[in-house]
Amino acid sequence: MSLRRIGISVFTARLAVLAVLLAALPACAQYPGQVAKNAKETPELRAVAVLEWTGEAGKPKACRIVPVAVLDGGELQDGGIYLARPEPLALAGEVEYELEQDGKGMGLFDIENSGREQGSWVGYGTWKPLPAAAPKPTAAELSKTRFDDDAQSDEPVLHRKHHADDEPAGGANKGGGSGSSGGSGSAGQAPAVDPDRPTLHKKTSSDSAGDGSATGTTTSAGTGGAASSSSADDTGAASRSSDDADRPVLHKKSSDDSTASGGATASDADRPVLKKTKKKEEPEDIGHSEALPGVTDPDRPRLKRGKSTGYALKVVPSLMGLPPDMQQAVAVSDAKTRPDHPWDYAWANPEDEAKMKSALEEIARDALGLKPPAPAPVPAPKKPSARKSAKPAPPPPSPAPAPLLDEQFRVFELAYGSGATLVLTARTDGSLAEQKFVTLVAQPDVYGNVLVLLKNVTDGAHLDEAPRMRLVDAVDAMADNRGELLFELRGNTLRQFALYRVLRGQAEKLFVTGGGEFASESTD
Repeated sequence: MSLRRIGISVFTARLAVLAVLLAALPACAQYPGQVAKNAKETPELRAVAVLEWTGEAGKPKACRIVPVAVLDGGELQDGGIYLARPEPLALAGEVEYELEQDGKGMGLFDIENSGREQGSWVGYGTWKPLPAAAPKPTAAELSKTRFDDDAQSDEPVLHRKHHADDEPAGGANKGGGSGSSGGSGSAGQAPAVDPDRPTLHKKTSSDSAGDGSATGTTTSAGTGGAASSSSADDTGAASRSSDDADRPVLHKKSSDDSTASGGATASDADRPVLKKTKKKEEPEDIGHSEALPGVTDPDRPRLKRGKSTGYALKVVPSLMGLPPDMQQAVAVSDAKTRPDHPWDYAWANPEDEAKMKSALEEIARDALGLKPPAPAPVPAPKKPSARKSAKPAPPPPSPAPAPLLDEQFRVFELAYGSGATLVLTARTDGSLAEQKFVTLVAQPDVYGNVLVLLKNVTDGAHLDEAPRMRLVDAVDAMADNRGELLFELRGNTLRQFALYRVLRGQAEKLFVTGGGEFASESTD
């Protein structure tokens, strides 16, 4: 083979490879995946808020709801500003929230109106009880229902069902006529139970003459035809029995049956007749205007004294500020109905709870500086004389632990099968500027000791820099059957809400309202 042929073959092969690559370029440029989203996989909105009230639960004296976050597309958005047109989406009218305490429903809250209070959006509405669950049917009711369903079932059975309107089994003629040449009907063959029940029978020539549908004979003159028809009608009328007088009969309507009054016969005076009704004339819509002195335009608006007929609030705001007796509860609004998820943790040994609480209280006292001072050294006793025997001095009593005010200790199981998560909040006594606050989030380690995951310590003089963390409750904010800890970050002049997720031995800040890094945390 010559070099020229080899070169031509190589060139031809290269051209073929290039043609294949160029043909594949449009296919690679197309999007190979599915563009349309599945409606079932599209995430739905889920709003989390905090209901605040004073008075009795269910019948509050004053209440309001504060939006926290809105879950949209797997991301948490600030509920106070999300889609505010002008009010946020979480506070739109007729939005219903389910109130929860420890993951269990405690009522419903319907928003009627909203407004801005101290620079933040809040909602006002009505607290309603949960709908009563339908009572479960008893075993007797279930068995009775099942028996009734079987009796009225349309499924085929192996035996013939007998009904009250069945004809006798004698096989009598089912027709209204006996089939004789005279065409007379038999009264004894009609069912005794339901005489009006229609029956099927073969129509004979004598029955046709009796029913009046045809004359049965052909006449050459019109007068003879009318007489024949009249005699046939008389024969048909005589052939019907007195017991079957109400049986409907189909016959051809003749021109003599119609009357000039509208087509109703004398024998059928109750037959309904369609008549064209006249359309009622509607009164003309005429506007009335009062002439004003010195005004040439009668439609010109003018101001009058009186009450306003504009928009009014359905629920008047009643809870203002932060009263000391204010209570809080988690509120969740979701398009889907989800079962309750209790967050309480069940201890295997009740003594472990008291042990963990005591250990956390010692850590809290140490963080607040409430450790009692070291006892003063006891002077050494003098050597007793030989004449007197000295008794040993009793040891000084240990000082009582400093009290923790507003102490709140909660234990959560934030996921099914997970361990215990401990939360303790407390403060010291004194004026607001002298008070100290502590918040601890901890878990037991493998040795049964307390492992602190989050510690927040602040005082009344620095609340704007490091606000106090007050526990509200646990809530499933991400709709993944895992609970997050919801805290209120309260300062001197403003407040926020924060969600913390406890996972893998860490307490991670998941979301803070307002977008401000307000909470200071320490893990030492």
